Amino acid sequence: MNISGSHSFAAFDPGRVRAITLDLDDTLWPIWPTIARAEEVLQRWLGEHAPATAALATDRSMLRAVREQVVRARSDLAHDLSAQRRESIRVLLERAGDDPALAEPAFEVFFAERQRVELFEDAMPALERLSARYPVVAVSNGNADVHRVGIGGHFRAAISAREFGVGKPDARIFLAAADAAGVAPGQVLHIGDDAHLDGVGALRAGMQLAWVNRTDHIWEHEPLRPHLTINDLRDLCRALSI
Repeated sequence: MNISGSHSFAAFDPGRVRAITLDLDDTLWPIWPTIARAEEVLQRWLGEHAPATAALATDRSMLRAVREQVVRARSDLAHDLSAQRRESIRVLLERAGDDPALAEPAFEVFFAERQRVELFEDAMPALERLSARYPVVAVSNGNADVHRVGIGGHFRAAISAREFGVGKPDARIFLAAADAAGVAPGQVLHIGDDAHLDGVGALRAGMQLAWVNRTDHIWEHEPLRPHLTINDLRDLCRALSI
């Protein structure tokens, strides 16, 4: 575990921590194996219900083109990954000549599997300790549902970019999370893996930051610095003496 200042002068102060805000994807579980599995389940469903679309979906360049088209055409969905995915499925169905009304049940198949995450080994023990000591608020740009995942009982609240209207690193979503926890931003310790989205956002919102760096990334946002750099959440619990 590396303990460092978020600026050159600010060291981690566990005594200030009155609440925790917590990223989900790649902090509590690895996201890409989850997405890959959900896409495989979706592909099998399409094979049964929309074979022409399933055949089209085997072309990875086609999938990328459809997603890029949706992002360009639907800027109103910029913070809603679920809606982007649903719309991408609808466009693909139309291109293949299948019924676009299948987009909704197809997305639900994908979304249900997307909630079947495999937590990192350290995640649940740490979450249990953190939530026993502090109010914990999830802050995510993604579309994981803490209740469907099965960990909702450990959270005071969950704030998503889709519902809030802006995502990390915008300071406003962090300030909303502090408000949901019932504390001032300076009393929050934010925990997350993404140096830019989690790190820069939380620091600019006035929070302390525990950067979860499981794979030895380089911090590239000087002069901002995390208060804690941790390899896993066990290190965090030790730093908080819980």
